[in-house]
Amino acid sequence: MTYDESVRYLLALGGELAAPRQPAPAGGARVAKFDLRNITALAQKLGSPHRAVPCAHIAGTNGKGSTAAMLESILRHAGLRTGLYTSPHLERINERIAVNGGPISDADFAAAFACVHRAIEELLAAGELAAHPTFFECITAMAFDHFARAHLDFAVYEVGMGGRLDSTNVVAPEVTVITQIDFDHENYLGHSIEEIAREKAGILKPGVPVVCAAGRPEARAVIARRAAELGSPMIDLDAHTDSQPEWRCGTDLPDAPVLRPSLPGRFQLRNALAATAAAFQLRSRGFIIPDEVISTGIAQTRWPGRLELIARDPDVYLDGTHNPAGARELLAFWDERFAACRIVLVFGAVRDKAIDEITGMLFPRAAHVICTQPRSARAVSAAHLAEIACHGTPPCETIPDPGEALARALAIAAPADVVFATGSLYLVGDLRRWWRAHHSPSTMPG
Repeated sequence: MTYDESVRYLLALGGELAAPRQPAPAGGARVAKFDLRNITALAQKLGSPHRAVPCAHIAGTNGKGSTAAMLESILRHAGLRTGLYTSPHLERINERIAVNGGPISDADFAAAFACVHRAIEELLAAGELAAHPTFFECITAMAFDHFARAHLDFAVYEVGMGGRLDSTNVVAPEVTVITQIDFDHENYLGHSIEEIAREKAGILKPGVPVVCAAGRPEARAVIARRAAELGSPMIDLDAHTDSQPEWRCGTDLPDAPVLRPSLPGRFQLRNALAATAAAFQLRSRGFIIPDEVISTGIAQTRWPGRLELIARDPDVYLDGTHNPAGARELLAFWDERFAACRIVLVFGAVRDKAIDEITGMLFPRAAHVICTQPRSARAVSAAHLAEIACHGTPPCETIPDPGEALARALAIAAPADVVFATGSLYLVGDLRRWWRAHHSPSTMPG
């Protein structure tokens, strides 16, 4: 198949949150979205490429993508040939599979898909698959295959959702990382922090060190118990950090270099520390990662769509906040940077999110709100969003088209104001495409 045919085929399978094949247990949370039988059979058919490259495995509710990007940047600056597997993508599906800091080429994407598709057809014909693998299972297998063929020195895998039953959870990592744990995807992962933490802790492997930056004490306790059961050394960052802008590791770790993340927001300091702690663990396992490389890797990490500044006068930020924990971090960023500024908010969301809670935090802090909707089958319509979230204060209007909504925000905002577009990474992708189509790339800061 060509690249375009490959993409169409994959998208026809449905997205990451396609309907579960397994019903919820009576009286319990739907913690079993899928099992690992398909991805295990597929990886074996491909020759177990997921075992060919040393790797790190990163789970969490918030911060796992940023932490993965920082760790990959550290390793790349250490001279390693790296792979990075993340989700979702913002503008092009190729973003999910990156080598040495750049997305997979269209030709390599098509080649990886052809290899995986052929393996699936053979497995189906032999009756070795119960059903066709999902979109995410296929993309994961493609990453495994491409990384092995690219002869990488190291790969970093971000969990798609949860951990225990995530398709990435067949890897044999050198180190695992669990970032902040909070409420999200409760219908799949559970309705308590303990249940969610158990799903995330499913990525732990016997004897493999785990860096824990879970935050909540009840989540840390769950992860600590699982680590003890598996004999996995646990580095609990919450027990060894302070709140200074230049974070250093605590007594259980070597003295860390000064960390100055390029990514905005104080919460990125926490992610930088998690990536640094993971790098220390890899260094103890024989990888050559000098302190100065850690500082450089953190400082030069690029991770679009997370408090991404795309224009000035007025400042315009795109951010993928999509759960209450992320909304709290966004509020902290507003307090830190824009306490005296007038905020114009463009907001769009998808279903299965805590929209009432998120908008209840963000909308009252804005001077003007524009409700829109991402171009996703799971999007909440702009009209319905306004109906459930706009209650007279602040002024609120409805513009379904994301680009038109951002254009309206720019028309409303004075040079000293700040525009934030948030609520979904899908919305961020829509607006990045719109911005590139309507503005010269040279106008984007940095």
